[in-house]
Amino acid sequence: MSGPRRLSAGEPGFEDAFAALLADRDEANLDAEKAAAAIIAEVRARGDAAIVDYTARFDRLTLTPERFRVTEEEIAAADAATPPTLAGALDIAAARIAAFHRAQMPSDLATRDAAGVHLGMRWGPLDSVGIYVPGGKAAYPSSVLMNAIPARVAGVPRIAMVVPSPDGVLNPLVLAAARRAGVTEIFRIGGAQAVAALAYGTDTVPPVDRIVGPGNAYVAAAKRQVFGAVGIDMIAGPSEVVVVADGANDPRWIAVDLLAQAEHDEAAQAILITDDAGFGDRVAATVEEELAASPRGAIAGASWRAHGAIIAVRDLEQAAALVNRLAPEHLELAVAEPAKLFSRIRHAGAVFLGRHCPEALGDYVAGPNHVLPTSRTARFASGLSVFDFLKRTTWVSADAAALAAIGPAAVALAEAEGLPAHARSVSLRLAAGRS
Repeated sequence: MSGPRRLSAGEPGFEDAFAALLADRDEANLDAEKAAAAIIAEVRARGDAAIVDYTARFDRLTLTPERFRVTEEEIAAADAATPPTLAGALDIAAARIAAFHRAQMPSDLATRDAAGVHLGMRWGPLDSVGIYVPGGKAAYPSSVLMNAIPARVAGVPRIAMVVPSPDGVLNPLVLAAARRAGVTEIFRIGGAQAVAALAYGTDTVPPVDRIVGPGNAYVAAAKRQVFGAVGIDMIAGPSEVVVVADGANDPRWIAVDLLAQAEHDEAAQAILITDDAGFGDRVAATVEEELAASPRGAIAGASWRAHGAIIAVRDLEQAAALVNRLAPEHLELAVAEPAKLFSRIRHAGAVFLGRHCPEALGDYVAGPNHVLPTSRTARFASGLSVFDFLKRTTWVSADAAALAAIGPAAVALAEAEGLPAHARSVSLRLAAGRS
């Protein structure tokens, strides 16, 4: 039985091995891209009829357009059937997520500069957004909360959710979460066809302005292809975590933290970076113990052996440098002085500081969003926030005196660019002000 990759920073061959680890996140699924393109074209051409056909084919569910939308009665029944403990957990998560995202809301800007020009920026919500939620028995109500609540907080009036229901199965917790999150309509459709419906609209599914939420390779390919007609949040790859841990940790805690990502699917990635090689050995042994007892051991084990890694480093400064090159989706800093180490981190989607702050806390109830950049895109991208559901509009107000102060420079630049009407639109007003 092969284990995860073992690397030691500074040893011969490390750079080549680390480059191979980085390349492990590179993904290209040409089959998904081709299939998504065909599905999108069909939905654009045939609308609801294409949705019906693809739902029968992929979800084994016979639908008519009248049954696309989940009824209020179905949502209320699912909510009522939610066990009190789970209902309470959803309430706690929803409240904490909403509070954190309310704290992000920006203020409008208005200022007057030395030339007398009034300048400003106004924030406003999108008109509508679409939330994609994976469906079936293995559904994730936390994903509903994380995607829909920031939109609600931002003030988006229409929040449409699409969720596939293979064999007619809809997870009641997903519907209960949608009610708490402020979702205004739910459609029991999924896949690339649901993305196409949200982007371009059908007779039954009105189009939206932005699509957010995770999905499989076909959903990701569809989101990539409809971008431009609508906005999207990101193209998400498999989940990933990097755990930086010193030898003072309980190896079982760290082993389970690694498996918490590996159990998502076989393509997930979990990496341990430690300045104590012996501790790395203890974690590796404990991972095997946990895998043997885990109901998802087959999935987590496949992920750990194909994509996992344990990297020994000289010190935590060297660990920080490697983290910045990995730019992970999730980063745990299980060290004695996590804030000090965090100050050296430039690239990570979300960071969890201290031995008692596992990443799984952030998946559910911490408050910050768990929709995060994967595959090293944290180098240039950020996690979902209220800003994904807001637009900013700048404005300018100038009277004759303000125009006289800055207008001549605009005329000069317009003439230099060979745009005479631009120059004349300003110079006419300047001349009128002088007369």
